[in-house]
Amino acid sequence: QVQLVESGGGSVQPGGSLRLSCVASGYSYCMAWFRQAPGKEREGVAAIYRGYTPYYADSVKGRFTISQDNAKNTVYLQMNSVKPEDTAMYYCVAADLLRTYCPPLRLPESYPYWGQGTQVTVSS
Repeated sequence: QVQLVESGGGSVQPGGSLRLSCVASGYSYCMAWFRQAPGKEREGVAAIYRGYTPYYADSVKGRFTISQDNAKNTVYLQMNSVKPEDTAMYYCVAADLLRTYCPPLRLPESYPYWGQGTQVTVSS
């Protein structure tokens, strides 16, 4: 079983930066971030599998960075050059331990473990 707790959300101006953190109890090789804005479907943001190059949604590529600290069992999402359309509830998610790769970001149902979310609001 994996339990996830996100933190670091808040309000930020366009062009600013924010760093989200997710602490996991239990372990998964695959960790990812999803987000959901009001009236929209959940969108995969970024995913990382231990020791491999992470991958990102086109909408955040070049602006966001996902990383892991295995010693702390923590995953981060560094958000730079944020835009108003980045406003959403951000969720830390984890795939099953038995997986040898991260499921596609277009398939949120393939991630069985979800945190409660942390709100990010980008506005002037």
